[in-house]
Parts: sequence; C-alpha cells; structure tokens
Amino acid sequence: MAFSTSFQQELRFTHGQAACAGVLYCNLGTPDEPTAASVRRYLAEFLSDPRVVEIPRLLWWPLLHGLILPLRSGKSAAKYATIWTPEGSPLKLWTDKQARLLQGWLGEHGHRVKVRYAMRYGSPSIASQLDALQAEGANRILVLPAYPQYSATTTASIVDAVTAWSSRKRNLPELRFVNRYHDDRGYIEALARRIERHWREEGRAEHLVMSFHGVPERTLRLGDPYHCECQKTARLLAAHLGLEKDRYSVTFQSRFGKAKWLEPYTEPTLRALAQRGLARVDVVCPGFAGDCLETLEEIAVEGRHAFLESGGKEFHYIPCLNDEPAWITALGELAQRNLAGWPTRETPDAQVLAASRVAAVAMGAKQ
Repeated sequence: MAFSTSFQQELRFTHGQAACAGVLYCNLGTPDEPTAASVRRYLAEFLSDPRVVEIPRLLWWPLLHGLILPLRSGKSAAKYATIWTPEGSPLKLWTDKQARLLQGWLGEHGHRVKVRYAMRYGSPSIASQLDALQAEGANRILVLPAYPQYSATTTASIVDAVTAWSSRKRNLPELRFVNRYHDDRGYIEALARRIERHWREEGRAEHLVMSFHGVPERTLRLGDPYHCECQKTARLLAAHLGLEKDRYSVTFQSRFGKAKWLEPYTEPTLRALAQRGLARVDVVCPGFAGDCLETLEEIAVEGRHAFLESGGKEFHYIPCLNDEPAWITALGELAQRNLAGWPTRETPDAQVLAASRVAAVAMGAKQ
C-alpha cells in the first residue's frame, strides 16, 4: 500500500559531518529596495499575517489589496528612500552585523555554534535560514528574536514561521525559543550605557522620551504582555539612569488605521512637551535592537519636526543599540544561557568522524 506525503525532501545527510548547534537571530523584515513594487510585496506579506492584523480575512483582504497596498506602498517607499544606504536597508545591515558579532562573541567564549539571521517578512526568510543551518550540520537550533519585549504580533509570529517550516520537515532539529528579555540585566545596562554616552557627548535634556513600537490597545485586553513588558523595561532603565518619574515618559509610536492603539502616542507627547515650554528633549527607542525606518524616519525626522514645530528648541534622537559592545555582550550572554546543556564546547574528533564515514559507506551509504 502506498502512502502520499506532503513532507519536503530532506537535504541528504553527509556521513562524517560534525553536528553542531545553531542560533537563528530573527528580526521583523524590510523591503529589498526602496521602490513601490518592493515595498508592496513586503507590506503584503507583513499585513497578511493574522498575528499582525486580527481581522477576519473575508473583511480584511479586499481592504488590504484594494485600498491599503495601492495607497501606502508608494508613500512608504518614499520614506524608505530617505534612510536607505548604498549598502541597502539599515535594518538588514544592522541585523546582519549583529549576527556576525554574535557569532564572534560565542566563538571567543568557546562555543562551536553557527549563527545566521533571518527576517520574519522578506529575505532572508526564516525557512531558508533554517534549511541553511541544517545543511551546515546544526541539529540543535536556538531561535533568538531581536525583540526584547514579547508580543503575539512579533515573537509569536516567529514561532509560527518556525512551526510552519517544521511541519514540512521529516528530520527535525531540536528547537528552543527565547521569548523575551525585556528585563535582562545586560540588555538594560547596554541601553543605559548608550544613553549615558550620548549625554556625555551631546549634553543632557530636561526630559527623556522612551518610545516603543505600538500595537492595538485591544491586544492588552486580550492578554498580550507587551505593554507591561515595555513599562518594566522603562522602569528598570530609568532606575539605572537615576531618573525620577517626572524626568521621563513612556510612549508608543507607529499607529496604523483608526483603531485605538496603546497610549500615550509618541508624536502628540512630543508636541505637548514643547507646548509646555520644554526647550530640549531626548528620545530613545528601547524596543528596537537596530536603527530602521521607525527610528531614523519616524522619530529622528517626523518626531523632530513635531517637537520643533510646536515650540521646542532642541531635539536629540539617541541611536539604537546597533553594534554597541555592551549590547553584543548582552546578546551573547543571553544566547549562552539558552544554549546551556547542549554540547556547544565539544570539539569533534576528526578521526572518529572519518571512521564513521568509512563504515557507513562500507554498509552502502551514498555519502
């Protein structure tokens, strides 16, 4: 009796290849180019995720493809063009660099681990990078999001993508997931050092705004912990910096659509601070591991304009963690803790591997 299967054909196993652990460092994603066509493809994938837009498909699809994508793609492409670099998207460049630095940190600390980065939307995809890690011999993979605060709209969506990949695989690696590190001491200290260095170089504002990416307010009522984790990050960071409650604000940016999102909103807060007579404001985005459209254009350009237009005199955007040494150390220590128990420090014996291959071939193995 024949059985049909939907499992993908597996990459051929190579006898004598040393097994290793892998780390998949995942970020949100970015268009491949700052063009309307490329942005449209990216937004179509992003906004089709039911984790991101929790509206019945029957209602959402005509709105997405008939109105939102045609109208928003060109406008977003123009914004991307203002922050694009000769090497490409800032988000992809920082994510790639962070993955390479993480690889180096783990290697320096004695771990034999393969590190790759992936994007939840766009390229390189999570599925393609998981395939690549397996091809390199990774039989244990740690999935590490670039999101310190957990949300079903971000972290859980990465788990969905990994699960979709695994559902099509016959020979699965062991999988672990890091869900959150919003209160990790290394992460908080890296943020504090980044801010303190800016203050040493540029002086210190009267007020610090900590702007996090927004999500619909209903997600909080439905049990999503994102809002609470953002608040905890802000509280721990303020304590580390020695800020009293009246010296900083927690806000949420990147609203989309007409529904109510987490408040207070970033731009109205900046305008209110200026109208209150505040001369200078500093803004930091603790939820973003690397600079991207939401920080370089929405905050550093649009936020600046809002504050100065409303009477403010001086606006300072404090860059993201990017390639800060303290951040790479925090990321490395986080990965190291979550790799615990896997044999990442063992060096394979070349002679044993070679003998294993010879024996397998003698028994009829092709590779």
